[in-house]
Amino acid sequence: MKKGHIIGLGIIAIAIVIIMTSIGDASSYESFTTALEMKKDGDDKPIHVVGHLKKDTAGEVVGLNVREDKVSFTFMLIDNEGIEQEVFYNEPVPADFTRSESVVVIGAYRNEEIFIADKILMKCPSKYQETEVQAAGM
Repeated sequence: MKKGHIIGLGIIAIAIVIIMTSIGDASSYESFTTALEMKKDGDDKPIHVVGHLKKDTAGEVVGLNVREDKVSFTFMLIDNEGIEQEVFYNEPVPADFTRSESVVVIGAYRNEEIFIADKILMKCPSKYQETEVQAAGM
């Protein structure tokens, strides 16, 4: 084989290894039940849990507790299985957090009582919601 072919095959092999390792790190959405089972099995790698904030009948968020230092807070999140869990986030409350439609927390259990989020992703209500547009003079 020529030297160029060997170098080309080496580059392709390295690319395949990089792709395979990044696929292994990809995470799907899990529930708090799965996250707790992973903790009990000794697996502390971060996972994605999707859910919505706990709200009262008036639509106000319940269980949001901002610490005195205002650089961390806890909140109640209900996952897609209906499991309610307290989540701790060691950052300030994100803008429009209480208005979010759904929340994805990326993290893991450190103990069996509280889920520690390393990152929060929010889906907020769209300001571009469909509305009927009426032409002038109609």
